[in-house]
Amino acid sequence: MTKVAKVDWETAASVASRLSGQYPLAGTYHERKFALMAPELVARASDLVAAETGLELPGHPNVGVVSRADWVAANIGAFTALLAPLREAMDEVETSEISEASSGDPATSHSSPVTVVGSRVLGAELGAVLGFLSRRVLGQYELVVPTGDDEVGDSVFFVGANVLAMERAHEFRPSQFRFWVALHECAHRAQFTGIPWMRPYFLSLVDELTERRSREKGKMARIAAEMMEARERGDDPIGDTGILGLFASDEQREVLDRVQALMSLLEGHGHVVMDRVGEREIVDVRRMSAVLTSRRKDPKAAAIMRLIGMEMKLKQYDLGAAFIRGVEQKASWDALAMAWESPEALPTLSEIEDPAAWLNRMAG
Repeated sequence: MTKVAKVDWETAASVASRLSGQYPLAGTYHERKFALMAPELVARASDLVAAETGLELPGHPNVGVVSRADWVAANIGAFTALLAPLREAMDEVETSEISEASSGDPATSHSSPVTVVGSRVLGAELGAVLGFLSRRVLGQYELVVPTGDDEVGDSVFFVGANVLAMERAHEFRPSQFRFWVALHECAHRAQFTGIPWMRPYFLSLVDELTERRSREKGKMARIAAEMMEARERGDDPIGDTGILGLFASDEQREVLDRVQALMSLLEGHGHVVMDRVGEREIVDVRRMSAVLTSRRKDPKAAAIMRLIGMEMKLKQYDLGAAFIRGVEQKASWDALAMAWESPEALPTLSEIEDPAAWLNRMAG
């Protein structure tokens, strides 16, 4: 097994902290009041999501309102795993440079400055991603990341500063906006707890992404050539998957396609569910939905989102929601239950853009 470059955690934390910024109401009584009402919002949302989807939500999750720094700390492990292709590319550069500098002397390799620089570059990359996202995430359902003691984390939490900022910027009624966010996270909880195979399948994809690595001579030269060819064709040299997809091997790109298909389905399903329930329960839901859609397309953030591969996630909302609505239009809302039968029943990336093709395959 090839080794993978390490991440400088101190650099990652420092960069994330600088980029996450401060919000004046963070840590005030506004956030504490939010924390007191959050469990009731999640309980109500859970009941409505279960009725809407037919998926059972067992027990009660941990519910909390966290800071941006807390969100970064909770997600740093997951993002480290997903940056595996980039870490491997840095490892290749490190190994090549060390080999040339030391002429095969292992004693020299341990103190190589390339190792330190590569580690810090990875730390800065991870910190930049987390710091940027920590200012935008409103809520999160945490089940896919183990808690560290082999127990499964089952938590719904809100990033208090970001929710408060959105409410004040757009004059949303707090109780309704927070409930709407809770609907989305409870929809994800239904997907991962109401479908027994979903969590292990998702984790298996993450494992494949990190395990499907092999030493590739000239990887950096290949990537540079591919970028030049894309520019000559007039294509985006980075693409929807950002740096992650750029540095991925062919085997990892195949896994990324499956990850993208799955997340498109889950994000689209969650978005449609929150809007369907919201139409009945929230007076201002259409304006809320329009604001979040506009926020995802903000040109100021588009360049950064594209670079780090989050443009793929933004498209997941639209593609996934279109798939869900397409299936409902061509068959029925209940027909979506076929997707939860097994991993093999999940739509492929091409089927996400062609609901009829998925329906035909399932009918066959």
